[in-house]
Amino acid sequence: MKKYKSYIISVLIALAVGGLSALLTQGSNNIYETLNQPPLSPPAWLFPVVWSILFVLMGISSAGVWESLKDKGQTWSSALTVYAINLGMNFLWSIVFFNLQAFFFAFVWLILLIGVIIKMISDFRKERLWTGNLQIPYLLWCIFALYLNFGIYVLN
Repeated sequence: MKKYKSYIISVLIALAVGGLSALLTQGSNNIYETLNQPPLSPPAWLFPVVWSILFVLMGISSAGVWESLKDKGQTWSSALTVYAINLGMNFLWSIVFFNLQAFFFAFVWLILLIGVIIKMISDFRKERLWTGNLQIPYLLWCIFALYLNFGIYVLN
């Protein structure tokens, strides 16, 4: 039961970061729908669905890393530091994009975030292979978001 507790807490932390970001960017669906969008832009309702799934996967992965560290008698690692940086950068991107509508800066920020995600995947895989692999959908979604962000920057 103790292992499940770390998974539940980790998922709740990740969802809380995403939820707080969503709370601070209320009305973002309205903003998104008013922008000129590139081809393949999904409907606004899809974003909270996808992000919720991705935050759950982030929480599961981070708990897997945490449990791996505990099994080795460690309490922290650079992998969890990179994960924390990732959460912070992810949180701030939404604010930069939606609240500030700084589309080019958000694009550059997203490039940096993708670099952090790649580092996180690599570091997580060193702890447990599946924890890194579980982040591949997140990486792919952020690459797609990079395309969308650039398209919105160019078209607006």
